Amino acid sequence: MWNHQIDLNLIFTAFNLCEKDVNLTIQLLFEFEQWKFRDNNEQNYKKRMNEFLEKRCCNHNINLFFVFYAKETVNAIKSSTTFTANMGLPFFKNDKKYL
Repeated sequence: MWNHQIDLNLIFTAFNLCEKDVNLTIQLLFEFEQWKFRDNNEQNYKKRMNEFLEKRCCNHNINLFFVFYAKETVNAIKSSTTFTANMGLPFFKNDKKYL
C-alpha cells in the first residue's frame, strides 16, 4: 500500500488525530490512501501546494492529509500550520540534519 515508503510524521499525525487508537489510525490512513488517487486529489493538491509552503508547511504528505481530513483547502492550511507548530513536526527538510 505504501510502496515501502512510510512518512512517520503522517503516521504520528493520524495517530494523534485518532486519539491514539491504532485500529482507527490504520483505517484512517487506508481511507486517505484511497482518497489520494480518486478524482485526481493528489494532482489538485500539487496545483495549490504553494499556498501551504507560504505558511511554512513543507511536508507535502501532511498537507495532503489535512486536505483530506479538513475537506476544505482554507481549513487544511490552517490545520496543517497549527498541527505542524504544536506537535513539533519539521518545517523544513533541513531540520532533519539537526536531529
